[in-house]
Amino acid sequence: MNHKEVQQALREKENPERAERSQKFFKTGPGEYGEGDRFLGIPTPQIRNIAKDFNELSLPETEKLLQSEWHEERLCALVIMVHKAEKADETSHKKLFNLYKRNTRYVNNWDLVDSSAHYIVGRYLMDKDRDILYSWAKSDNLWERRIAIISTFYFIHQEEYEDTLALAEILLNDNHDLIHKAVGWMLREIGNRDRKCEKRFLDQHVQQMPRTMLRYAIEKFPEDERQHYLSL
Repeated sequence: MNHKEVQQALREKENPERAERSQKFFKTGPGEYGEGDRFLGIPTPQIRNIAKDFNELSLPETEKLLQSEWHEERLCALVIMVHKAEKADETSHKKLFNLYKRNTRYVNNWDLVDSSAHYIVGRYLMDKDRDILYSWAKSDNLWERRIAIISTFYFIHQEEYEDTLALAEILLNDNHDLIHKAVGWMLREIGNRDRKCEKRFLDQHVQQMPRTMLRYAIEKFPEDERQHYLSL
């Protein structure tokens, strides 16, 4: 089993018309966040089904797939890595984490980050030093900044909010709306579990928060509370 077999399985599902739509949806034009990315036009459910057939792909072969120029091949590699992470022991998960860490330049669109970071990075760092998240949060690379905050989704599921809030504070002045959306989403997830905790953060930072971040964060609030925060 090797990465070329995965590529062949994916190519059998190629759809040029859908690929063209995907290139527009994922903003691949000059100066856009996904500039230069290339698509085969394969729906995500089909990619996930193919990934299941290659769960036993070795890490070196998975890394080759992750370094592909094609978006769907990178996504398939990440789905395979997530499957491996779900059943990995400490040693195996460390290898997955290190593979991910040295290939963040290939985890380079929001769907790639959001489908992998909390499972691979967050889960691994649950009982470890998390300094790398703070380094990524200050990175010039948009996707490393998104990886930093989305990785904390795993901590949120364990009702640990400290790092999410600290990273959100670092990212308050970020200039990209994909970070505003990600931070707002994670704050909302905290609020789904502990509304008082989220409100304490909002009360302290609402006037500094970009509007998109705030709107995402308060999406589930009662209307009167939403209007209160939007008026500040």
